[in-house]
Amino acid sequence: MASLGDSNTVYSSVKDYYGKVLESSKDLKTSACTAGSAPHPIIRQIIGKVPRAVNDKFYGCGNPIPLGIEGKDVLDLGSGSGRDCYVAAALVGREGSVTGVDMTDEQLKTARENVDEFGKTLGYAPKLRFVTGYIEMLDAAGIAPASVDVCISNCVINLSPNKRLVLEGVHRALRAGGELYFSDVYADRQLPESVRTHDVLLGECIGGALYTGEFEQMAVDIGFARPRVLSVDHIAINDRELQQLVGDAKFFSITYRLFKPQKPSADGGVFTAKYLGTIEGHTDKYELDVDHVFETGTPVRVDPGTAAILSSSWLARYFAVDVAQTTGDLGSAAKTTATESLLDRAYQAAAASCGTSDSFD
Repeated sequence: MASLGDSNTVYSSVKDYYGKVLESSKDLKTSACTAGSAPHPIIRQIIGKVPRAVNDKFYGCGNPIPLGIEGKDVLDLGSGSGRDCYVAAALVGREGSVTGVDMTDEQLKTARENVDEFGKTLGYAPKLRFVTGYIEMLDAAGIAPASVDVCISNCVINLSPNKRLVLEGVHRALRAGGELYFSDVYADRQLPESVRTHDVLLGECIGGALYTGEFEQMAVDIGFARPRVLSVDHIAINDRELQQLVGDAKFFSITYRLFKPQKPSADGGVFTAKYLGTIEGHTDKYELDVDHVFETGTPVRVDPGTAAILSSSWLARYFAVDVAQTTGDLGSAAKTTATESLLDRAYQAAAASCGTSDSFD
């Protein structure tokens, strides 16, 4: 999808919705911008230290902030009031840096004016900055090529009128072995024009939701390794009028991981990966994606693509990856679960929790 209507119209609609219409997360009409499972206890603890003004204007659909990023350079696309940037700043520590990019003046004002207060809480001045710009034009916003280790984004890329440009820009900005770790809203089908151009649905992150299959192919075409799904949550639309507009389409908050390969995946071969247990907060196990959960100290057979990521990405210092000498006790490498199956599971789980087979009733 090269565009989503007229770019200036979309930008104006989004700026107005997040800068003027929404006063806080209580004004939202769907769960899209508040969906997602509970964050890790370490993240929750840091959120409790973030200034209230920043937390009050947070609109996100997941928890796209990985642990283990000490000393890394982090970029947040569509940083809004800055909450995820503040959390990331605490995680990267004194040596790391965090840059937030956003186009909405009201949100940027909130983000910038609370940095000093947060520094007093941390006990040092974080390398935390917020720049005005469009996520489709990172170069113009001053983000240099190959300057970022981890890029995060929380329910923002769907708001872009040109998602390909966003992903291409991120790919350029990432260092080899870097990652786009982000949560966003996706649909289980292509959406009609009436949904894609509706002001409220756009602002609520529904109108701009890409079909999952379209997004995953786009990412691979740009040069990312195969997209990896970390979590999926069904999104409820609470407003009756909006329910009627979207019809049978279902929407999901998905946390994806897109790695920029430092080296190509080896053809063939049998590899093992052992998690070293050295990420704070993940001492017992580490979940790379829904199909790969590594118990500390236990060698696991992995496919060549996974081996390449764990041996050459920013995660490499936390894993030992080797060519397997024998496969007798290792079993088979994990199979990739189709995204459509993950969406169906999430929808059924949400329906069951509501005591109905259709959460739109």
